[in-house]
Amino acid sequence: MHDLLIIGAGSSGSAIAARATENPNLSVLLLEAGPDYPMLSETPADIINSHNNSYTDHDWGLKYSPTQGRSVPFPRGRVTGGSSSVNTTIALRGIPEDYNGWADLGNSAWRWENVLPAFNRLERDLDFGHLSYHGDAGPISIRRYPREERVPQQEAFLDAAEQLGYPLCEDQNDPQGWGAGPQPMNKIGRLRISSAGAYLAPIRLRPNLKIHSQSTVTRLLFEKKKCIGAEVITNTGETKRYEAQTTVLCAGAIMSPAIMLRSGIGPKEELEALGITPVVDVPGVGKNLCDHPALAVVAHVKAGVQINRDDPIIQTILRYTAEGSDKRNDLQIEQISFAGTEKSPPAFSIAAVLEYQYGRGELTLQSADPQVQPNIHNRFCEDERDCSRLVQCMKDTLRFTESGAIADMIETVIFPDPARGADDETLATLCKRFSGSGYHPCGTLKMGPNTDPFSVVDQHGCCHSIDQLVVADASIMPYVPSANTNLSCIMIGEMIGEWIRTNPGRYGL
Repeated sequence: MHDLLIIGAGSSGSAIAARATENPNLSVLLLEAGPDYPMLSETPADIINSHNNSYTDHDWGLKYSPTQGRSVPFPRGRVTGGSSSVNTTIALRGIPEDYNGWADLGNSAWRWENVLPAFNRLERDLDFGHLSYHGDAGPISIRRYPREERVPQQEAFLDAAEQLGYPLCEDQNDPQGWGAGPQPMNKIGRLRISSAGAYLAPIRLRPNLKIHSQSTVTRLLFEKKKCIGAEVITNTGETKRYEAQTTVLCAGAIMSPAIMLRSGIGPKEELEALGITPVVDVPGVGKNLCDHPALAVVAHVKAGVQINRDDPIIQTILRYTAEGSDKRNDLQIEQISFAGTEKSPPAFSIAAVLEYQYGRGELTLQSADPQVQPNIHNRFCEDERDCSRLVQCMKDTLRFTESGAIADMIETVIFPDPARGADDETLATLCKRFSGSGYHPCGTLKMGPNTDPFSVVDQHGCCHSIDQLVVADASIMPYVPSANTNLSCIMIGEMIGEWIRTNPGRYGL
């Protein structure tokens, strides 16, 4: 019996393990479905290499339906560090309005002034650590590519942004900042600074921590309406039970709700239809799925323009507000250094990304079998407010292909097909058919007061309907922040980990 059982050693779970084990009186067991690499020398190249994502070797093999009639791969990290071990290493925080908006929904602990210390605590900003809204001694090293390290197409993107009238923003994590500039990234050279390396590596010798990898949680265990632990299946097929005083679910916005549904926590009719005995009827489990819908302009480059697939995939970004929108910085445009396959003509892309989504999707189970992946339906751009803003972002992105040094590199735009035009109706059709995920799913176990029938946990992560069960990952976000979500997930781990360490009684410890 452990005091704390943490399910998922990803961005949030690793941070919680680090903070909770600072209390020597708490014994912690951290479970991870994927492999663990305690030594950097034994870590595979796809985990180390921050120049590109790892797409297959440490992946869950999920598929999702971004729009009607499509099913495409949905990469998520299955390894210690979770998706922070396989992602693009973009270290954006979002803006104060994101977290104040969460607070306005009944989660006052998440106001900007409350989460800022956690953001500062997690980072070691090598460029702006001296500023009051940054940290200089945290576990996550963050830096930005200076001009001399940027590849030509990334530097050309900033040149085009200047010609188009966007301001230069050297620090994209300035709470009031906007414009074009270098991406803040949690990488040093080629080395990805994942949560596993930043949080788990320094604490592995703590006597009150155990890490069990290759352990997939099949279901939670209960005594009436109290969670007492979890059942897992190992990579050898062995079934084990682990009991704990308190269980913290940190398996992410896809796997956390799937575990709860398999365990009998969710919409009663959905569970019964799958032969799952309901423990408690919670209609919000798996609902409220939100993300960042995106679509990219793809261009073949002129002869002589070098496209190197070993270059950093991304180095720069533009953040700005859609015309007429009351959601600040709700659009992003990002230069992607290469596109297509190694056998296709040299190309790059420029991604148009919607940073605030009005529409919502859902996650449901196909089967009670934990080996069968869930259904993931995002329903991107079905809400006209989302579609119209992504159309605007696509039009703005196309202007980049006609401006400055970027235009000088392009032979022809191949998507969208120039022959079909770029009017609003044509682009709207493309957005509704082809927009895809920014790979930032969240909201599927949203936090909120128990007066909200679709909230699953309170503002401290405690499940409304099950005692001794806590959720702490992207699934509790009421809606997606206007930024890539990895830093926000680590911040959630920092916040809830500190609450567990300093106020264990709140969590029944």
